[in-house]
Amino acid sequence: MSQSRELQLRITQMEEIRSILNAMKNLALIEIHKLTHYESAQSLSVTNIEHAAQDFLAFHPQPIVKDQTNVIAILIGAERGFCGDFNEKLISFLSSGTYSGIIAIGTRLCNRLSDHPLVIAAINGANTAEEVSTILNQLIDAITAIPSESTDSYQLNYCAPSFKLTAIYHDHRSSQISQRQIVPAFSPQVQKTSYVGNAPILNLKPTQFFSELSYHHLYAVLHEIFYLSLLAENQQRLQHLEGAVKHLDDATVNLQRKSQIYRQEEITEEIEVILLNSENL
Repeated sequence: MSQSRELQLRITQMEEIRSILNAMKNLALIEIHKLTHYESAQSLSVTNIEHAAQDFLAFHPQPIVKDQTNVIAILIGAERGFCGDFNEKLISFLSSGTYSGIIAIGTRLCNRLSDHPLVIAAINGANTAEEVSTILNQLIDAITAIPSESTDSYQLNYCAPSFKLTAIYHDHRSSQISQRQIVPAFSPQVQKTSYVGNAPILNLKPTQFFSELSYHHLYAVLHEIFYLSLLAENQQRLQHLEGAVKHLDDATVNLQRKSQIYRQEEITEEIEVILLNSENL
Protein backbone atom coordinates (compact mmCIF):
# COMPACT_ATOMS: atom_id res chain seq x y z
CA MET A 1 0.00 0.00 0.00
CA SER A 2 1.34 3.43 -0.98
CA GLN A 3 2.18 6.02 1.62
CA SER A 4 -0.52 8.40 0.38
CA ARG A 5 -3.09 5.62 0.69
CA GLU A 6 -2.00 4.86 4.26
CA LEU A 7 -2.27 8.54 5.16
CA GLN A 8 -5.76 8.72 3.67
CA LEU A 9 -6.84 5.79 5.88
CA ARG A 10 -5.43 7.56 8.94
CA ILE A 11 -7.25 10.76 7.97
CA THR A 12 -10.52 8.82 7.67
CA GLN A 13 -10.00 7.29 11.12
CA MET A 14 -9.26 10.68 12.67
CA GLU A 15 -12.38 12.16 11.09
CA GLU A 16 -14.44 9.34 12.63
CA ILE A 17 -12.89 10.03 16.04
CA ARG A 18 -13.63 13.72 15.58
CA SER A 19 -17.30 13.00 14.91
CA ILE A 20 -17.48 10.96 18.13
CA LEU A 21 -15.84 13.76 20.13
CA ASN A 22 -18.22 16.29 18.59
CA ALA A 23 -21.18 14.15 19.67
CA MET A 24 -19.78 14.02 23.22
CA LYS A 25 -19.26 17.77 23.13
CA ASN A 26 -22.87 18.34 22.06
CA LEU A 27 -24.09 16.13 24.91
CA ALA A 28 -22.02 18.17 27.37
CA LEU A 29 -23.52 21.39 25.97
CA ILE A 30 -27.05 20.04 26.37
CA GLU A 31 -26.33 18.98 29.95
CA ILE A 32 -24.81 22.38 30.78
CA HIS A 33 -27.88 24.18 29.44
CA LYS A 34 -30.19 21.92 31.45
CA LEU A 35 -28.15 22.07 34.67
CA THR A 36 -27.97 25.87 34.52
CA HIS A 37 -31.77 26.07 34.89
CA TYR A 38 -31.88 23.32 37.53
CA GLU A 39 -29.15 24.91 39.64
CA SER A 40 -30.76 28.35 39.53
CA ALA A 41 -34.12 27.00 40.71
CA GLN A 42 -32.52 24.83 43.39
CA SER A 43 -30.46 27.72 44.73
CA LEU A 44 -33.64 29.74 45.13
CA SER A 45 -35.28 26.84 46.95
CA VAL A 46 -32.36 26.59 49.42
CA THR A 47 -32.52 30.34 50.04
CA ASN A 48 -36.25 30.15 50.80
CA ILE A 49 -35.72 27.30 53.27
CA GLU A 50 -32.98 29.25 55.04
CA HIS A 51 -35.20 32.32 55.29
CA ALA A 52 -37.95 30.17 56.77
CA ALA A 53 -35.45 28.78 59.27
CA GLN A 54 -34.43 32.30 60.29
CA ASP A 55 -38.07 33.24 60.89
CA PHE A 56 -38.68 30.08 62.89
CA LEU A 57 -35.52 30.28 65.02
CA ALA A 58 -36.17 33.91 65.88
CA PHE A 59 -39.28 32.86 67.82
CA HIS A 60 -38.43 29.23 68.64
CA PRO A 61 -34.71 29.10 69.48
CA GLN A 62 -33.25 25.61 69.41
CA PRO A 63 -30.29 24.35 71.46
CA ILE A 64 -27.09 25.30 69.69
CA VAL A 65 -25.15 22.19 68.76
CA LYS A 66 -21.69 22.11 70.28
CA ASP A 67 -18.79 22.32 67.87
CA GLN A 68 -17.71 18.87 66.74
CA THR A 69 -14.18 17.82 65.88
CA ASN A 70 -15.47 14.66 64.21
CA VAL A 71 -15.80 15.78 60.57
CA ILE A 72 -16.92 13.53 57.70
CA ALA A 73 -16.24 14.77 54.18
CA ILE A 74 -18.52 14.10 51.21
CA LEU A 75 -16.22 14.19 48.19
CA ILE A 76 -18.14 14.70 44.93
CA GLY A 77 -16.08 13.62 41.93
CA ALA A 78 -16.64 12.69 38.30
CA GLU A 79 -18.39 9.58 37.06
CA ARG A 80 -16.98 9.79 33.54
CA GLY A 81 -13.69 10.83 31.98
CA PHE A 82 -12.62 13.58 29.58
CA CYS A 83 -12.62 16.20 32.35
CA GLY A 84 -8.91 16.67 32.99
CA ASP A 85 -7.69 16.74 36.60
CA PHE A 86 -11.19 17.07 38.04
CA ASN A 87 -10.74 14.23 40.57
CA GLU A 88 -7.06 14.90 41.27
CA LYS A 89 -7.82 18.41 42.52
CA LEU A 90 -10.41 17.04 44.95
CA ILE A 91 -7.95 14.49 46.32
CA SER A 92 -5.30 17.18 46.73
CA PHE A 93 -7.79 19.37 48.59
CA LEU A 94 -8.24 16.65 51.23
CA SER A 95 -4.73 17.31 52.53
CA SER A 96 -5.79 20.82 53.63
CA GLY A 97 -8.15 19.52 56.31
CA THR A 98 -8.53 16.84 58.96
CA TYR A 99 -11.36 14.36 58.51
CA SER A 100 -12.46 11.28 60.38
CA GLY A 101 -14.18 9.73 57.38
CA ILE A 102 -14.78 10.19 53.65
CA ILE A 103 -17.81 9.39 51.53
CA ALA A 104 -16.58 9.28 47.92
CA ILE A 105 -19.01 9.82 45.05
CA GLY A 106 -18.11 9.06 41.43
CA THR A 107 -16.71 5.84 40.01
CA ARG A 108 -13.43 7.32 38.82
CA LEU A 109 -12.89 9.12 42.12
CA CYS A 110 -13.73 5.96 44.07
CA ASN A 111 -11.18 4.00 42.04
CA ARG A 112 -8.46 6.50 42.96
CA LEU A 113 -9.44 6.35 46.64
CA SER A 114 -9.90 2.57 46.78
CA ASP A 115 -6.94 2.15 49.16
CA HIS A 116 -7.62 5.26 51.26
CA PRO A 117 -8.05 4.29 54.93
CA LEU A 118 -10.69 6.97 55.67
CA VAL A 119 -13.20 5.98 52.97
CA ILE A 120 -16.34 4.69 54.71
CA ALA A 121 -18.61 4.59 51.64
CA ALA A 122 -18.15 4.64 47.86
CA ILE A 123 -21.11 5.60 45.66
CA ASN A 124 -21.44 5.82 41.89
CA GLY A 125 -21.88 9.36 40.59
CA ALA A 126 -24.51 10.91 38.35
CA ASN A 127 -24.05 11.07 34.59
CA THR A 128 -27.00 13.40 34.04
CA ALA A 129 -29.17 15.72 36.12
CA GLU A 130 -31.99 13.15 36.13
CA GLU A 131 -29.80 10.69 38.05
CA VAL A 132 -29.02 13.07 40.92
CA SER A 133 -32.08 12.13 43.00
CA THR A 134 -31.22 8.42 42.83
CA ILE A 135 -27.64 9.08 43.90
CA LEU A 136 -28.82 11.30 46.76
CA ASN A 137 -31.04 8.52 48.09
CA GLN A 138 -28.00 6.25 48.25
CA LEU A 139 -26.01 9.04 49.93
CA ILE A 140 -28.73 9.60 52.55
CA ASP A 141 -28.71 5.86 53.27
CA ALA A 142 -24.93 5.99 53.72
CA ILE A 143 -25.24 8.98 56.07
CA THR A 144 -27.97 7.26 58.06
CA ALA A 145 -25.73 4.23 58.50
CA ILE A 146 -23.03 6.30 60.21
CA PRO A 147 -23.17 5.48 63.94
CA SER A 148 -23.85 8.25 66.42
CA GLU A 149 -22.68 8.57 69.98
CA SER A 150 -26.15 8.51 71.48
CA THR A 151 -28.11 6.44 68.97
CA ASP A 152 -27.55 3.72 66.42
CA SER A 153 -28.83 5.91 63.60
CA TYR A 154 -27.83 9.37 62.47
CA GLN A 155 -31.29 10.30 61.23
CA LEU A 156 -32.85 9.69 64.67
CA ASN A 157 -30.55 12.30 66.19
CA TYR A 158 -30.61 14.72 63.29
CA CYS A 159 -30.79 18.01 65.19
CA ALA A 160 -27.92 17.06 67.52
CA PRO A 161 -25.47 15.03 65.44
CA SER A 162 -22.26 13.80 66.95
CA PHE A 163 -20.29 14.81 63.83
CA LYS A 164 -20.15 17.40 61.09
CA LEU A 165 -20.85 16.72 57.43
CA THR A 166 -18.85 18.78 54.96
CA ALA A 167 -19.28 18.65 51.20
CA ILE A 168 -16.20 19.18 49.00
CA TYR A 169 -16.99 19.85 45.36
CA HIS A 170 -16.17 21.88 42.26
CA ASP A 171 -18.14 25.11 42.05
CA HIS A 172 -18.46 26.44 38.50
CA ARG A 173 -19.30 29.93 39.79
CA SER A 174 -15.84 30.44 41.28
CA SER A 175 -14.04 27.86 39.11
CA GLN A 176 -12.55 26.54 42.34
CA ILE A 177 -13.12 23.78 44.84
CA SER A 178 -15.61 24.74 47.53
CA GLN A 179 -16.11 23.34 51.02
CA ARG A 180 -19.55 23.69 52.58
CA GLN A 181 -20.83 22.48 55.93
CA ILE A 182 -24.23 20.88 55.48
CA VAL A 183 -24.69 19.32 58.94
CA PRO A 184 -25.53 20.84 61.37
CA ALA A 185 -27.98 22.44 58.98
CA PHE A 186 -27.97 25.99 60.31
CA SER A 187 -25.01 27.84 61.76
CA PRO A 188 -25.16 29.43 65.26
CA GLN A 189 -25.18 32.86 63.56
CA VAL A 190 -28.45 31.98 61.82
CA GLN A 191 -29.98 30.75 65.07
CA LYS A 192 -29.03 34.00 66.84
CA THR A 193 -30.55 36.25 64.17
CA SER A 194 -33.12 38.64 65.61
CA TYR A 195 -36.40 39.13 63.77
CA VAL A 196 -39.17 41.71 64.09
CA GLY A 197 -42.64 40.57 63.19
CA ASN A 198 -45.27 37.98 63.98
CA ALA A 199 -44.36 34.48 65.04
CA PRO A 200 -44.95 31.81 62.39
CA ILE A 201 -48.06 29.67 62.85
CA LEU A 202 -47.06 26.02 63.21
CA ASN A 203 -49.12 22.88 62.84
CA LEU A 204 -46.34 20.79 64.39
CA LYS A 205 -44.41 20.97 67.61
CA PRO A 206 -41.39 23.28 67.23
CA THR A 207 -38.87 20.47 67.75
CA GLN A 208 -40.60 18.26 65.19
CA PHE A 209 -40.92 21.13 62.74
CA PHE A 210 -37.23 22.00 63.10
CA SER A 211 -36.23 18.38 62.57
CA GLU A 212 -38.31 18.13 59.38
CA LEU A 213 -37.08 21.51 58.16
CA SER A 214 -33.46 20.50 58.75
CA TYR A 215 -33.95 17.28 56.78
CA HIS A 216 -35.53 19.14 53.86
CA HIS A 217 -32.70 21.67 53.98
CA LEU A 218 -30.12 18.87 53.79
CA TYR A 219 -31.85 17.32 50.78
CA ALA A 220 -32.20 20.69 49.03
CA VAL A 221 -28.58 21.69 49.67
CA LEU A 222 -27.30 18.34 48.42
CA HIS A 223 -29.30 18.79 45.21
CA GLU A 224 -27.80 22.24 44.75
CA ILE A 225 -24.25 20.99 45.40
CA PHE A 226 -24.63 18.07 43.02
CA TYR A 227 -25.95 20.35 40.28
CA LEU A 228 -23.02 22.73 40.81
CA SER A 229 -20.52 19.88 40.70
CA LEU A 230 -22.08 18.25 37.64
CA LEU A 231 -22.20 21.63 35.90
CA ALA A 232 -18.51 22.22 36.61
CA GLU A 233 -17.71 18.69 35.45
CA ASN A 234 -19.48 19.17 32.11
CA GLN A 235 -17.90 22.59 31.60
CA GLN A 236 -14.46 21.10 32.17
CA ARG A 237 -15.32 18.17 29.89
CA LEU A 238 -16.49 20.60 27.19
CA GLN A 239 -13.23 22.52 27.44
CA HIS A 240 -11.23 19.30 27.33
CA LEU A 241 -13.13 18.00 24.29
CA GLU A 242 -12.77 21.29 22.43
CA GLY A 243 -9.01 21.05 22.93
CA ALA A 244 -9.01 17.46 21.70
CA VAL A 245 -11.05 18.38 18.60
CA LYS A 246 -8.68 21.26 17.82
CA HIS A 247 -5.70 18.93 18.19
CA LEU A 248 -7.33 16.44 15.81
CA ASP A 249 -8.09 19.18 13.29
CA ASP A 250 -4.47 20.35 13.33
CA ALA A 251 -3.19 16.78 12.98
CA THR A 252 -5.62 16.10 10.11
CA VAL A 253 -4.45 19.21 8.22
CA ASN A 254 -0.82 18.10 8.58
CA LEU A 255 -1.66 14.59 7.36
CA GLN A 256 -3.55 15.99 4.38
CA ARG A 257 -0.52 18.07 3.42
CA LYS A 258 1.76 15.04 3.71
CA SER A 259 -0.70 12.98 1.71
CA GLN A 260 -0.72 15.57 -1.10
CA ILE A 261 3.09 15.65 -1.17
CA TYR A 262 3.33 11.85 -1.32
CA ARG A 263 0.64 11.71 -3.99
CA GLN A 264 2.49 14.27 -6.11
CA GLU A 265 5.67 12.25 -5.80
CA GLU A 266 3.81 9.09 -6.82
CA ILE A 267 2.31 10.84 -9.85
CA THR A 268 5.76 12.11 -10.85
CA GLU A 269 7.17 8.58 -10.59
CA GLU A 270 4.32 7.20 -12.70
CA ILE A 271 4.93 9.82 -15.40
CA GLU A 272 8.64 8.99 -15.44
CA VAL A 273 7.85 5.30 -15.83
CA ILE A 274 5.49 6.03 -18.73
CA LEU A 275 8.11 8.19 -20.48
CA LEU A 276 10.78 5.53 -20.05
CA ASN A 277 8.50 2.87 -21.49
CA SER A 278 7.63 5.07 -24.46
CA GLU A 279 11.34 5.62 -25.22
CA ASN A 280 11.95 1.87 -25.18
CA LEU A 281 9.23 1.43 -27.76
